[in-house]
Amino acid sequence: MAVKQKPGRKPRKSRAARAEPGPRRQPRARAPRPPPLTLRQELLLLARGGARSVRQAFLALLVIGSIAGLAFVAWSLRPIPSYASEDVTAGSPFDVTFRVENRNPWFALSNLRISCVVAHVRASGMEPTMIGANDVRLPAGPASGLEPGAAGTFACPFRTLIGHPVNDDPGIAQRAEIYFRSEYDLPLFGSFRITDNSARFFLNTRLLPPRWTSKPAG
Repeated sequence: MAVKQKPGRKPRKSRAARAEPGPRRQPRARAPRPPPLTLRQELLLLARGGARSVRQAFLALLVIGSIAGLAFVAWSLRPIPSYASEDVTAGSPFDVTFRVENRNPWFALSNLRISCVVAHVRASGMEPTMIGANDVRLPAGPASGLEPGAAGTFACPFRTLIGHPVNDDPGIAQRAEIYFRSEYDLPLFGSFRITDNSARFFLNTRLLPPRWTSKPAG
């Protein structure tokens, strides 16, 4: 009698059928390698990379040069105080009134501070010494300083600075060299301060009446 199979069950494969391997997968074909570059192509790639590097370096130098140029122009246009001495008509030459002027036509000398400096006194052994100016008279303005074209006056307490016994020497003023140190705000950048030293002055007795004049360069 034939053996009846239960419905719903798949016929089992024999061990031999299970042992038979299935169809093998064919390996994927590899993409062909690109042909090697010729010497001309390699040189062309190197030339392009070099040109790109040179262009980037040129642009960087152009930006740096532009910034440096603008900074140089701004620094060249900065205001610089101009100093002069009134005539010495009576008393000590150290008691003379000095004049400060802003000759810059565009920028003001804002928050101006002036100091008087004794550079040296010949045959005295005195070291350079600085003291703040007194009796400073500047035109009224938005800041303590000088607007373009404005001028002011001040005095230097040199006699109290020099002291005894050098102060008793009547010829000390003729052997002294002085200058003025200015501190003021950098235009357009108020948080930065500029320090400027004037030319050296000496008592010019060839002028009548005598007065302090700037020392010739050299």
